[in-house]
Amino acid sequence: MSAAVIVSIRVDATPLRAFELFTEQIAEWWRPNPLFALTPRGDGQLRFEPGEGGRLVAMLANGKEFEVGRITVWKPGERLALTWRQATFAPGQSTQLEVRFEAVGAQTRVTVEHRGWDGIPKDHVARHGFDLMLFQRRLAEHWRVLLTAVETRVRADGA
Repeated sequence: MSAAVIVSIRVDATPLRAFELFTEQIAEWWRPNPLFALTPRGDGQLRFEPGEGGRLVAMLANGKEFEVGRITVWKPGERLALTWRQATFAPGQSTQLEVRFEAVGAQTRVTVEHRGWDGIPKDHVARHGFDLMLFQRRLAEHWRVLLTAVETRVRADGA
């Protein structure tokens, strides 16, 4: 089992609605962070191509498309899993992202688990020379910001 960053937040929505907002409105809540940029040109506008075998893609300002990852699990209202890579990764090099949606009373706990960074060398540009624990701490902070943006989007949507 590889090292993982795990971050959760509760949102005022059903698991299905939280899943829909997470996937269908990713362009609305995604907040780029230069430390974790998907490509040297930034993150562009993200969108999911739904279903297992679908993709998460970034449409860059220059009109080019970058495939962030391939969807391995697509269970609306339950779970989403995909490979995750940055443009600077070598061919075949990736991390894994899993997002779970669990009912907790009238709310949904959205949990992001991002693992596999121990397979990316410390001197790789994506790790910025950080030791694994420090890198994962910074990545967890980034995912907290992103999940807070999801929560804000849920409130704005009135889910």
